[in-house]
Amino acid sequence: MTDSSATEAVPQHEEPHGEGLQQKLNWLRAGVLGANDGIVSTAGIVVGVAAATADRGAIGLAGAAGLVAGAVSMAAGEYVSVSTQRDSERALIAKERQELREMPEEELAELTQLYRDKGLPDELAHEVATELTKKDALKAHLDVELNLDADDLTNPWTAAFASAISFTVGALLPLLAILLLPEAIRVPLTFAAVILALALTGMISSRLGGSPTLRAVLRNIIGGALAMIITYVVGHLIGGTF
Repeated sequence: MTDSSATEAVPQHEEPHGEGLQQKLNWLRAGVLGANDGIVSTAGIVVGVAAATADRGAIGLAGAAGLVAGAVSMAAGEYVSVSTQRDSERALIAKERQELREMPEEELAELTQLYRDKGLPDELAHEVATELTKKDALKAHLDVELNLDADDLTNPWTAAFASAISFTVGALLPLLAILLLPEAIRVPLTFAAVILALALTGMISSRLGGSPTLRAVLRNIIGGALAMIITYVVGHLIGGTF
């Protein structure tokens, strides 16, 4: 009976594989959201400037400045955020390592209780905790207690680079659209291209997050459309005063 239960308990400790997949999905979702930010913010800039002037150079300069500023801002913000998270994770790992060194019996009892809380019977919980402690006590505690992997901490440089790239990719769509299209149709077609792109990013983000697709798509479209309409009106009003 114990052997059978122990066999069933093994997959529970293999959850880091699932957590690794979830972490990748989180990165992908962050990339989609970064691209979405690039689309909306750059579209707002170029449409607003296009409402004030037909000068392609001025529109391109404003859009390029917005792209660079946005990408750098996204990268810097992500670097600071992930660095703070990583510092916290390292502090937790150091604390756990110290506790295992100074009070191993209490830590074993704690790990046993954690497995009891997961639904394992007392005897099996103690057996699993003991075996995992023999194999790698720190890893066992980090996994079950803190949901961490000491060998797979978040990298702030990777996060910063990914954010900058995703923002840039998103920003290029409205920038290229408004620069390459003829003056008479540049604003409405850029508006249409942005709406289609936002519908796509909304659909992808909803699929990754498991949320209702229609709601996510409509939220994206409405937000982006409002941003472009407001900046267009502001640009038109300000442009008329010069």
